Amino acid sequence: MKKFALAAALIASVGFAGVGFAGAVQAADVTLRISLQLPMKSHLGQNLLMFKQEVEEKSGGDIAVEIYDSAQLYKDKEVPAAVGSGSIEMGSVSLTRYVGDVPAVDIFYQPFMFDTEEKVRKAVAKGSPVRDPLDAAIADTGSTVLWWQAYGGAIMLSKDAPLHGPEDLEGKKVRVFGKTLGDFVVAAGGAPTLVSGSEQYIAYQRGTVDVGMTGVSGVKSRQLWEVMDNITVTNNADVEFIVVVNTDFWNGLSDDQRAIINEAAMNAEADVRDRMGAIEAEAYAASEEAGMTVYYPTDEEFAKWRSVSQPVYDAFLEDAGDLGKQVFEAAKKF
Repeated sequence: MKKFALAAALIASVGFAGVGFAGAVQAADVTLRISLQLPMKSHLGQNLLMFKQEVEEKSGGDIAVEIYDSAQLYKDKEVPAAVGSGSIEMGSVSLTRYVGDVPAVDIFYQPFMFDTEEKVRKAVAKGSPVRDPLDAAIADTGSTVLWWQAYGGAIMLSKDAPLHGPEDLEGKKVRVFGKTLGDFVVAAGGAPTLVSGSEQYIAYQRGTVDVGMTGVSGVKSRQLWEVMDNITVTNNADVEFIVVVNTDFWNGLSDDQRAIINEAAMNAEADVRDRMGAIEAEAYAASEEAGMTVYYPTDEEFAKWRSVSQPVYDAFLEDAGDLGKQVFEAAKKF
């Protein structure tokens, strides 16, 4: 019988606020601990909760799911190694956090490559010539991809005024969450600073960075309107999270257990993808209600943003190897 319960000391140290922790662990044959960067109230947290409820119900309580939100156990940059090594069974992590092992994952951060929902859906669909090779490459890190979690388009945050083009980034420190986003900032004349999602609020509050880059749903779940005043809707990249499971752990489960988990994973993936447009619309509305200005660049301004993209493409194709070239060419056909 497999048990992966945490010791009482760890429970106390992380201050778990969670979801059915006590009792379920003792009754279950298998426990899945999942590390989550965002608060439980975020749409990714709610997506994991949906997964948890389905798995526990369909397994009759034989599989328990514990969700550790708000980076209680690991920061986002630590999740790939934690899951790959088996330190934790599962994690929800920004796709770009695999860029060190699989540089091609940053295909989704190529500027304006996926600038419509249709293109995004084609790229992230199971069996697509973009997603499948990436899932296979991630498997070499000791983790198996269970499902992809939509997070929406990348937007920019600023304090005094919205951003009207690359000239507004010149000399500014810009929060990014991936190497390729950093390349885009450099091409636009800014200075990228890698800041974990859970550390954004304090970075904006302290002025560690001047401009932020994130998904708009994160503005709502992290209440970033308390420390930033403007959203510029650039949608310059598509932000994706993936939920991964340690491969050795996964292979040690029974066929029935894997079937239950897989079905719940596919249902969770479809649900969050289908609701992403509404989630973003709600986040924009909440941000405006909280006093933020939401600014949509003009066609002329978009042309200026796009004009700095080519060096980013060139750097990606140089650094991402054959797999990068493969997914780049596939993406261009969407």
